[in-house]
Amino acid sequence: MRYDRRAIGLAVCLSCLAGYVDALGFISLGGFFVSFMTGNSTRLGIELAGRHAGGIMLAGGILALFVSGVILGSLIGHFAGARRPPAVLGSVTLCLTLSALLDTSGLSHIGVGLLAVAMGMENAVFQRDGEVTIGLTYMTGTLVKMGQRIAGAILGGSRTAWLRHFMLWLGLLSGAVLGALAHGAIGLNAIWFAAATAALLTLVAARLRIAE
Repeated sequence: MRYDRRAIGLAVCLSCLAGYVDALGFISLGGFFVSFMTGNSTRLGIELAGRHAGGIMLAGGILALFVSGVILGSLIGHFAGARRPPAVLGSVTLCLTLSALLDTSGLSHIGVGLLAVAMGMENAVFQRDGEVTIGLTYMTGTLVKMGQRIAGAILGGSRTAWLRHFMLWLGLLSGAVLGALAHGAIGLNAIWFAAATAALLTLVAARLRIAE
């Protein structure tokens, strides 16, 4: 709630990017996510219960890649200081570009793995005092906050505070629709569009002054 409309607009665009990339990963991996780690944690539990070695390795591997991305993004943001958003997004762009190149080279399985790294990194764009202030690749907390704001409005509080959370959720949903359509049309070549979008958002972030 402390961010201005320009920062929120950037956050919505990044949620859209996350939904797009997650849809590509979900379809390619047959039901595993590259940004929604709650879902992968549940899948890991199911695979452990069923003693499915392949599923265990896949779910566990994606979780590890995502966390690695969070670590890298946090470190890059820390050393970038006030230039955190463009620095982190520039790294996300490079990661997505490498993913697309690997897919083009016939190494799709490695390329898809890098999608999880990129999504982990993206969550380091908005941080304050080492904590994520806007979750970009997961919506459970956002929907909880939206519900709380709606309850607050019913009790006499702000009638529009819930809209920011709704827009974040809608951004991710819209991105997922676009990602599914793109995958159906051109397969993992659609990663190139994600990389191009990330590059554009990097330029936008460089022009914005987002307070920590």
